[in-house]
Amino acid sequence: SGYLGGMVDTVMMRIVDIISTIPLTLYVILIMVLLGAGIQSIIIAIGTTYWVDMARVVRGQVLSLKNQEFVMAAKTIGSSTILFEHLIPNSMGSILVTVTMLIPSAIFMEAFLSYLGIGLQPPLASLGTMCNDATQNLRTCPYQLFIPALVICLIMFGFNFIGDGLRDALDPKLKK
Repeated sequence: SGYLGGMVDTVMMRIVDIISTIPLTLYVILIMVLLGAGIQSIIIAIGTTYWVDMARVVRGQVLSLKNQEFVMAAKTIGSSTILFEHLIPNSMGSILVTVTMLIPSAIFMEAFLSYLGIGLQPPLASLGTMCNDATQNLRTCPYQLFIPALVICLIMFGFNFIGDGLRDALDPKLKK
């Protein structure tokens, strides 16, 4: 939509706006209730909601890159594959950073849904189901809750640190 602009951009961004106005947790829970609990429905629910942030990042990156001099030069010489040869490769840094920032959010959403009981069901293992099981024994064995909660925190911090590192490594403004 960022590359084509016009009516295509308007329609696609209105779809993104409509999806983003629905609270994410409500939308995921609705999909889980309609499709039932299981790994397939979690993948569908998270996949249908988390692409919105990525779409906005990629659109913004393409909008800023399509007016750069190297794209103008490619248009001038008559290149027909500007999107695939110039715009997408130059926006991969932003895409990778956004993915590494969205992964912890998706992991937390899955753990939250499993904790509520509408995510993965036993015998499938999930950090959320482990936390849910541990709440029954919280007074006698608190470590059963602290360990899965600590693992969730470590995973989230790990992906955030990877995203920060990728952002620093792939940012052309920081390169000398």
